[in-house]
Amino acid sequence: MTRAVLFPQYGSHPERPKEAGWSPKKDIETLYSLLAEQITASLAHDCEPPQRSCPTCREWGRRHAAAFLKSLPETKALLLKDIAAAYEGDPAAKSYTEIIVAYPGFFAVLVYRIAHTLLSMGIPLLPRMMTEYAHSRTGIDIHPGAEIGEYFFIDHGTGVVIGETTQIGKRVRIYQGVTLGALSLPPGAGDLYRNKKRHPTIEDEVIIYANATILGGETIIGRRSVIGGNVWITESVPPNTRVLLDKPDLIYLSN
Repeated sequence: MTRAVLFPQYGSHPERPKEAGWSPKKDIETLYSLLAEQITASLAHDCEPPQRSCPTCREWGRRHAAAFLKSLPETKALLLKDIAAAYEGDPAAKSYTEIIVAYPGFFAVLVYRIAHTLLSMGIPLLPRMMTEYAHSRTGIDIHPGAEIGEYFFIDHGTGVVIGETTQIGKRVRIYQGVTLGALSLPPGAGDLYRNKKRHPTIEDEVIIYANATILGGETIIGRRSVIGGNVWITESVPPNTRVLLDKPDLIYLSN
């Protein structure tokens, strides 16, 4: 529903009224009602004990839904920059429309940006459910807690993982199979590391090629660096650096 409000010219949503008098205002009203209901359910789930009908949660659900609607212009501005990055970075893209309706990377980023906004408002559960839905549809796993700058582009995308405390700067491009993850924790150390930085920082204008793995909360990839495919990184990389594997020795055998 949020996508229909952000980009009303690109397809409809099953909840959209079908009568001839439809208007964008009706989509916004529908989104407000649906979102208030879902936020209320998420807040009620965190009540002690959990409640299916909590007057306080309903009130906060309405307030948060209204605040979310006010944030949509800022979210759309970010998404338009993401679309521009995809168009500039992929010669196969023939139009912005193609990116909006057909690119799994953009869909995953769109859902992430919406979920990140809700998470920053203190909404529990719902943001994670949203990004896991995008994960199931695209194979791209972006935690809503990650911080991602403008002009972000995921090309192809299948198998990408971006962890909760990842920080990504502006104009970053990553390819399929990239993992921005955490180092393995000792047994029973989950509580000790919860809410601490565990995932890498990617500075501005970095390119990360397919199947690269970058791990650790202290790992920083300096701006304008290029990370080659299939590399494994657990230490920081200075700015303006290319990190590549040695070329393998290929063996050619006749059939």
